[in-house]
Order: sequence, then C-alpha cells, then structure tokens
Amino acid sequence: MSDLPSVSRWEVIKNRKRILQNPLPFHSENFERFGDSFRVKIGAPSGVIFTRDPLIIKHILQKNHKNYQKSKLQTEDLAKYIGKGLLTSNGEHWRVHRRMIQPAFHKKKLEGLLSIMNKAIESELEQIKPGHEIDVYRLMSDLAFQVVAQSLFSRADIRKRMVRLQEITESNQRMLIREMRQPYLNWWFRLSGKIEGHLKMAREGREILNGIIEERISSGLQKDDLLDMLLEARYEDGTPMPRQQLLDEVLILFTAGHETTANALSFSLFNIASNGEVQKKLHKEMAAVDLNSVAIPDLFKQLPYTKCCIEESLRLYPPAYVIDREAKDEDSIGGLELRKGSLVLMSVYELHRHTDFWSDAERFRPERFQEKLPKDYAQYYYPFGAGPRMCIGNNFAMYEMIITLYRILSRYRISTPLAEIEINPLISLKPKTVPIGFERI
Repeated sequence: MSDLPSVSRWEVIKNRKRILQNPLPFHSENFERFGDSFRVKIGAPSGVIFTRDPLIIKHILQKNHKNYQKSKLQTEDLAKYIGKGLLTSNGEHWRVHRRMIQPAFHKKKLEGLLSIMNKAIESELEQIKPGHEIDVYRLMSDLAFQVVAQSLFSRADIRKRMVRLQEITESNQRMLIREMRQPYLNWWFRLSGKIEGHLKMAREGREILNGIIEERISSGLQKDDLLDMLLEARYEDGTPMPRQQLLDEVLILFTAGHETTANALSFSLFNIASNGEVQKKLHKEMAAVDLNSVAIPDLFKQLPYTKCCIEESLRLYPPAYVIDREAKDEDSIGGLELRKGSLVLMSVYELHRHTDFWSDAERFRPERFQEKLPKDYAQYYYPFGAGPRMCIGNNFAMYEMIITLYRILSRYRISTPLAEIEINPLISLKPKTVPIGFERI
C-alpha cells in the first residue's frame, strides 16, 4: 500500500472548500493524475485508498467480501442519526436482519404493493401543470417519499408527519456531510451543540414513526403492507423484532429508499428531456402499452427501452457514487497489499465513466443496454452495489421508476433549459435543481 501514489494532507486542506461543495472533481483529477488507485493521507495513519479498478472492486464486494465490512463512516457516523439497520450494521447483526427483511422485498410480495405504489405516484404527479416549468427534483423527492410512506403504512392521513420526517432526514444528512468532509471541525460541531441539535431532531423522527407504529398495532388492522411484513418477521426463536430495531429498519427504508429513487428519477428526466430522439422512442413504446393491464412481472418486458433509459441514467449518475469498505484482515489484490483496518473508497461514479470500459462514456446512450444486457457489464456496472450487500430494494426501486416515467411520458413531452446538470454529492448523488417544462401530447 505504501507504493501507491499519494495525495498529501496539505493538498486536501488546500482544496477543502471545493471538496466540501463537491469532491468529485478533486477525485477525478487525482484518478487522471495517478491512475485507477491512489492514497489520500487523511484519517487513519495509513490514509484512505481511492479506487476505480474493477478487479479490486469485484474482489472486495464479491470474491472476498467476508474480509470486508462497512466502515465507521456508516456504522457510527451515519448510524447515530438513523440507527443500526441494514444500511449501517455489520457482521451477524446485519446477516440476521437481512434474512428477516429479505422476504418483504421478494417480487411476489411486491406485486401486492403495486396498487399502493401506483396510487401514490398518481397523486404526487397531480402537481404537474402543463405549460409550466418546475423543479422536478423536489417533485420526485416528494413522490418517492410518499411512495415509501404509503408502501409502509397504507395511510393517506399522515402527510404532515411525513413532511416533518423528510425535513429531519434531509437536515441531518447535510450535517453528516459537514462532519465527513470537515473532520478537523468536529470538535467545534460538538462544542457548539450542532451535533446534539441534530441528534435531537433524529429522536423526534423516531418518535413520529413510533407513534404511527403504535396506531397500527392498536388498530388491530392487517394491511399487507411493508409495516405488516416487518411486524410479522421473526427471529429463529420465534420472537419479533424489538421496537428500537424496527424503528431503525423503518427509518433506513425512508432514508435510503426515497432518496436514491428520487435522485435517479430526476437524472433520468433530465437526460430524456435533453435528448429528443430518446424521447420519441419512449413515446412510441409507451403508446403501445396500457400500464393498468400489465402484470408486474411483465413490466420490464413491456417497457424495455424505458428500462434502458433508467439503466443508462444509473450509469452516469449512480446514487451510491462511492462505496466504502474496511479490511478486517490483511489482503492482497492484484499486487495491492492491504493492511488490516485499511479503508477503501470505491468510486462507482468514476468506474461508470471509465473510458476503458465504456464507449462514449460521458454520453447518455440508452441503446448500449439494448446492445448488451446489464449482466454483460457486470464487471464495471454497480448501480445497486454487488455481492451479499447489494441493495435490498433494487426491484422495488426499478418498478417505482418505470411506473413514474410511464405516467409522465405517456402524457407529456418534456424539455429543459439546462445544457448540463449540476450535481450535489451528499450521502447519495443528488442533482441541485432540475427545471423541466411539460407539454401535453
């Protein structure tokens, strides 16, 4: 590891303002300067390794995944705000709860959620006014949040509480990003009470969710939604999840489930609005399909080009743009020697744009996923991660995105005044604003 080219601590401090705003250009400059892997001398004594090398990424996420765990960035820093759920836990705790929750996201179970998802999407899209331009990022954020809320709770009378929960999760995320990108100021964040203020907000969010769960249990109703599935999940000894663990899992479903989908939909709409030929193909495909009569297992078959557009947007703008892992023991990967405790940050964003693996890497070209299947790109395409820790809600997200694009593009032509979209990398990769105009077909 000591042979890796290194970025000094001074270079990080010198670039601290631009790193705080958007670290991706700094990453890209150093990948161009040093190649597919380099070390940044921050954090641990041995620094942090950044890589876009597909062999290293595959080895860590799949081939030798047992030797790697999520780092303290997630298991401690993020967990203090959203709890110890699937996203923020390691080891046996993660394995036990993954086994319990996985059945809730099986395709057969998702079929039962389709009508709930569809109604929530339709309701949110009523905000669109033909002839007007709106920031669809805010619309998609509200839409995705309500889809998760309705899929979990099957209730239309909790919007006010859900709006407050959304405010809390977004505010706490902004605070966490400051902690991660300005670790030299953490003493001040603690001393000034900023961290405690956000922890108080996190407790308020948990109280909101706990109140809704209590109302469900007291009602005695069976809704066959995600909350019912989580309440019915059992450990091997037959006991249910403790309330605190249930809250952790529900909060993480909100945080991860709504945000990544909102981001992906926003980027997809921008890409489609910027490409007239792509939009024509989508309109033609959607005109031949009545979504109300399509069975959920056939959704991808009926709208294959729509799916390609989503996959291409996920390539250019992967929500999980960096994946972190920490080595539990020493390891060797293609000549790279890793010490125990080494922190590796794998840049999915850079890998997805690597010119060695993608032709016209910076161009939005959905046809590449018609020419080859996603599995043919498996060595260097990780929109939902890979290995045992692959995103549990990937099918849920894909169904939601296809339905949303169909509901919009079967009714409207869309346009945007933006030539390029400005990105905002926080916990996930967000756009700043996505102004889109709508015209009735």
